[in-house]
Amino acid sequence: MRMWKLLLWITVVGTILLTLAIVLLSPKVEATHGTSNISGVNDEHFAWNDVVGWINMHDTDTVVVSSTKILGYASSSVGDISFDCATTRNGNICGQSNYSVVNEPSSATSTDPNCNSGGPSGKLSGYAWNDVVGWISMSCTNENPTCSQSSSTYYRVSVDPVTGDFNGWGWNDIAGWISFNCANHGGCGASNYKVKTTWQPTAPVIACLDSATFDTQTLAGAQLNSIIWKGSKPGDSCVDFRIAGSNASSGPWDYTAFKGPDGTSNSHYGAECPTIGQGCVLPGRSICVDPNQVTNFRYLRYKVRLQSTSNQNNTPRVDDIILNWSR
Repeated sequence: MRMWKLLLWITVVGTILLTLAIVLLSPKVEATHGTSNISGVNDEHFAWNDVVGWINMHDTDTVVVSSTKILGYASSSVGDISFDCATTRNGNICGQSNYSVVNEPSSATSTDPNCNSGGPSGKLSGYAWNDVVGWISMSCTNENPTCSQSSSTYYRVSVDPVTGDFNGWGWNDIAGWISFNCANHGGCGASNYKVKTTWQPTAPVIACLDSATFDTQTLAGAQLNSIIWKGSKPGDSCVDFRIAGSNASSGPWDYTAFKGPDGTSNSHYGAECPTIGQGCVLPGRSICVDPNQVTNFRYLRYKVRLQSTSNQNNTPRVDDIILNWSR
């Protein structure tokens, strides 16, 4: 009996030792979070600086390009380069130092709020931080809000909203220029590198155009019945309209005068007849207009709104717009 117990203990101890040996001698694989949307392809996650050398945007598995900012931190010969105070290696340090690299919204192109998308542009601004070299600026607008491409001091890092490629230069007072794409040098040559992300915007770019004033030559006013537009509408892009009427050629024609199906400037005609409402009708189809809103006006105008696809890689094309009215 004692012999069997001894053999049993030898077996158990041997199994434990063998398991420990397998664990200790097996190659270690670091756990990853799987959150980064920076490309893992070797030539698609490096930035370069002449002093610091390569800046690796992928190996920490924390760098995420979002529609509002860049999260996480990259690795380099001088340590972490942190893009956001809330997502550093040491957690949220915003109480000590509040900084971030911002994905700027699309610039306002009109006083009409319905004609400004506010979606992310891919243009970066703000600051990253490194404990050795300090602040890294992503755009000259950080120091001069009016800085433009025509300025000799212009620089900016940007993300192409279609390809996901980073472009342009960042700046650090100690290390100097930081390049995010070898194409910045006028050609990649023997050193082919860039930073690339899978991020794409999910909000369309929006543009509006006001028509000229149409004179129906009807003193008592005409009734607008429908609108037809001709052109092309790729993917989830959209074309829709608001209508304004007046008995004076001078208007008023401010953006609040243009109305949609609910009688306000916050809605747009876009549904196919006989429906009167909002939508994204295909080109060549009639869009019915509420006759109670656009009746007894001699002068008419429309405001056409064009929205790109949500990933901003296609836009509608409008070749012609036809108004149908009756006297």
